[in-house]
Amino acid sequence: MSDLLHHDVTGSGPVLLVVPGGAGHPMGLGPLTERLALRFTVVTYDPLGLAHGRLGLPVPDQRPADWSDGAHRVLEEVLPPGEQAYVFGTSSGGIAVLDLLARYPGRLAGVVAHEPPCVTVLPDGRERRTELIDALDGPARPPAEGGSATPMGVFLAHVLRPFSAHVPSFTAPGGRLTLAAGADSRGHLLHRTTELLADRLGGCFREFPGGHLGTLEHPVDFADRLAGTLLEGAHTSA
Repeated sequence: MSDLLHHDVTGSGPVLLVVPGGAGHPMGLGPLTERLALRFTVVTYDPLGLAHGRLGLPVPDQRPADWSDGAHRVLEEVLPPGEQAYVFGTSSGGIAVLDLLARYPGRLAGVVAHEPPCVTVLPDGRERRTELIDALDGPARPPAEGGSATPMGVFLAHVLRPFSAHVPSFTAPGGRLTLAAGADSRGHLLHRTTELLADRLGGCFREFPGGHLGTLEHPVDFADRLAGTLLEGAHTSA
């Protein structure tokens, strides 16, 4: 993996770091980041550089710490001394931002993790993780989806298994962590996982528009809920 920190910056205001899901490719997030850029300096992190010319190149198996280390380095690059950033991550990006908060809390004003698939925290987590992997990467999936030629291929080959095995274990700083699940995800695995994580880590739980892909399905409403959650949290913890 390159040592370059692949990221894009748009907007003005307090810094908001966005960590996409899947293999970290920010595809489809344009409407969301455009809306957020009305209120924040949005820094969209591309951990593997897939949107910056590295798609198709070899990718090693990933760990949440790989992404959170890179995210921390991005923040050190873009944040003025003494300032803190807001952080948002969805799906695998949600796992990365939980690890970021656990390891580098000093630079973070508020964190929202949306449906992080840390399913092994559930009492039946081992079985649920097997089901999740089978559903996404089961025998029916066409072989063309493997390897490193597509973002989905990278996700299935190098991100899904190590990330879904991650078990966050820390106590969130007061008022700085929100675990978010889609309203359309009620009754499903990741809604249950997110609620349990909020209780276990000491974070708030909130429902956001849409389902697991709410960032793509309802970008404007999702962005407004995200902005409100982060800024309200900042006032509450001040």
